Amino acid sequence: MSNEAKPVTIVMIEDDEGHARLIEKNIRRAGVSNEIMPFTNGTEALAFLLGPDGSGLVNKGRQLLILLDLNLPDMTGVDILEKVKANDHTRCAPVVVLTTTDDQREIQRCYDLGANVYITKPVNYDGFANAIKQLGLFFSVMQIPKAD
Repeated sequence: MSNEAKPVTIVMIEDDEGHARLIEKNIRRAGVSNEIMPFTNGTEALAFLLGPDGSGLVNKGRQLLILLDLNLPDMTGVDILEKVKANDHTRCAPVVVLTTTDDQREIQRCYDLGANVYITKPVNYDGFANAIKQLGLFFSVMQIPKAD
């Protein structure tokens, strides 16, 4: 039986194309070659994350890392974070929140909801690359929960 870790798919939810390109460039510069799936709004991102039926079963056993911008055209990143963390199949996915606010209450709210890392834009890219690398280390030790 193969107990190989599945490669992690990075789900990037960011509506600003310039930011999205910068983020991707820096992920690559950090030596991370994982697939990046970009979404520019919450509706499409949630459809991917939770599937057409909203059950999250589509991503059962998949390793996801979610890069989440809080200010999206159709909903807030906090809404997405709540839905992802409320779902059995996606709640283990690490979430990196990217945002232009440094409002401590909003930051605290994201951590309370289960965000792993909170990065304020404009992103300090060394810090960002470092955070991604740390999450990479985190993945290499992360065990995929056994399907019952």
